[in-house]
Amino acid sequence: MLESSSQTVTLPHELDTVDRVARTTSSTREHSCFRLDQDRAPYAEALEEFAGRGPIQLMVPGHGGTDAGMSTGLSDFIGERALRLDIPMLLDGVDLEDDSPFDEAVALAADAWGARRTWFLTNGASQANRTVALAVRGLGENVLSQRSAHSSFSDGIVLAGLHPSYVLPNVDTRNGIAHGVSPQALETALREAQDRGRPASAVYIVSPSYFGSVADVRALSEIAHSFGAPLIVDGAWGPHFGFHPRLPESPARLGADLVVSSTHKLAGSLTQSAMLHLGDGPFADVLEPLVERAFAMTASTSSSALLMGSLDIARRSLATNEDAIGASILTACRFRELIAADERMSDVGETFTAFDDIVDTDLLRVPIDLSATGLSAHWVRDQLIGGHDIYFEMSTATTLVAVIGAGKTPDVDAVHRALVAVIESEAAEEARAEFSAAEDFPALPTPGRMRLLPREGFFASTEVVPAAEAIGRISADALAAYPPGVPNVLPGEEITSETVAFLDAVSSSPTGYVRGAVDSSLSRYRVIVED
Repeated sequence: MLESSSQTVTLPHELDTVDRVARTTSSTREHSCFRLDQDRAPYAEALEEFAGRGPIQLMVPGHGGTDAGMSTGLSDFIGERALRLDIPMLLDGVDLEDDSPFDEAVALAADAWGARRTWFLTNGASQANRTVALAVRGLGENVLSQRSAHSSFSDGIVLAGLHPSYVLPNVDTRNGIAHGVSPQALETALREAQDRGRPASAVYIVSPSYFGSVADVRALSEIAHSFGAPLIVDGAWGPHFGFHPRLPESPARLGADLVVSSTHKLAGSLTQSAMLHLGDGPFADVLEPLVERAFAMTASTSSSALLMGSLDIARRSLATNEDAIGASILTACRFRELIAADERMSDVGETFTAFDDIVDTDLLRVPIDLSATGLSAHWVRDQLIGGHDIYFEMSTATTLVAVIGAGKTPDVDAVHRALVAVIESEAAEEARAEFSAAEDFPALPTPGRMRLLPREGFFASTEVVPAAEAIGRISADALAAYPPGVPNVLPGEEITSETVAFLDAVSSSPTGYVRGAVDSSLSRYRVIVED
């Protein structure tokens, strides 16, 4: 039984019986039989050993681990070695028996990030968000979430039937950037939720932000715990944290109870691979069985060995290559020096000191303010792609964001030269005239009033209406501007004119789109049929 200031929760002392697959995709740090040697990648090594034997595979997957027959085209595309390593789950010597190489791999991951337990995910951090939403429903129905949470957590709210309330992040209104939540704002929001008679049973915050700002996770965890709630940290953009002294610490070591980690983003694993870490805090015993059961519902029973092997190797690389990570930091710092020396550009990170929620910066994220050029950053990004084959992570109307993967040292001098060439090109003059004549990009809209719970709104009877007629109606969809995937309207919320204007501007921008929209032009909205 867990006593808290807001509720009393009774949980079973033993796990319900779950599919064995769930066990083969997670492990605890306490395996005494494991020698936690971060130089090894035991699961990846077991895959290589299996493939090296050249077994005859009369099992799935259908390519059989060879380039024979119809698999020739696939082998030409990704290589025969990838086919040999692409084996199914539940094999002796790989992941089937107790204390398998897979168990050792996830125990090593937990140790590396300072977690009590880690789960390997093959459907990205989005799977982690849905998993934690389902898990914390076991603590109660009320969740207090940072409003700028990723849309996959909003999906989890719908799936779990949670009753959300929100704490607003600090916003850089000049660049339209949402940062994080300050300890003071969280404490105020938690107290208001308590006063409304709906005390939060879990708290969800985002750190780092899409632009590299880092929140005070330790203080936020202490405040959440003082209100009897675990702290979930969406650390999707910080999987490299804790592996170099010039980088922020891993949230699991700062008191976070659950940490979403999108390992592929900057830590070097394959796209769509991620991890979920359970912190070793006061809620660990309560959360572990809840996460285990929720994970069994969200995990594939055919998880990709290639994706999970890449997680094992990425963990080893991070844990054993501090110098290489340091070289990446120096590369990012060099890029910042080039930007600082050019009066037409500036580092958005230099403005972070103005926000009380930001206590640190991810040095491997370089957000560049191009306002002084008089050009749309969307246009600049497009020119860099088309004319120089250089791809920045994202753009806003004013800002380009560069992401430098841990251990990577791209030629930032060449990137800066290309950026200058675009800014000084003949085409830029015409683009400046068009950009200056364009209407200002609308500010981030204030969320509309919640008139139904998200799950009720999602499953209600719906109709599709023109955008102009949707204003004042209740949305049936979660609509999120990409990038960065933050929901601007949720099922059950009233659609406002400000939201319609903002999403229309996003859908019209060169690199933006709106997830969940009825059509890409946002000319129509799905709303709830009202009596």
